[in-house]
Amino acid sequence: SHRVSRVLNSAAAGRRLALRAVAYQMAAVVLVALVFLIQGSSAMFAALLGGASVVLGSALAANIALGGGVVPARSAFLRLLLATGLKWAVVILIFAMALGVGRMAPLPLLAGLAVALIAHPLVLNFSVRVERER
Repeated sequence: SHRVSRVLNSAAAGRRLALRAVAYQMAAVVLVALVFLIQGSSAMFAALLGGASVVLGSALAANIALGGGVVPARSAFLRLLLATGLKWAVVILIFAMALGVGRMAPLPLLAGLAVALIAHPLVLNFSVRVERER
């Protein structure tokens, strides 16, 4: 006999959710960057870059971790590990370039990074609750 499995959220739905979270993440970073505009345009750009490093890393991670469709658990876990490693490699590389080559102020860089890191799980948690209530 053929058994039908009902899945509430597909890989495509997870990918859409992750990419939506990235958009909200960037909106939060832009707000923080506007606050740093008080200190000047270089502080604003540093905050944007700090947050954008996480946003870019998150978008890359979402595409890698969730872009392969339905795969066995081992493959999904390996994709998730690879995605997370690449996300942090992107963040570290951008930070190193911003601090070393760009000589950007560390506080706005860290503020942008912190806001992006905090916004991501909040958006995902809120979005999942909204999806469940529909």
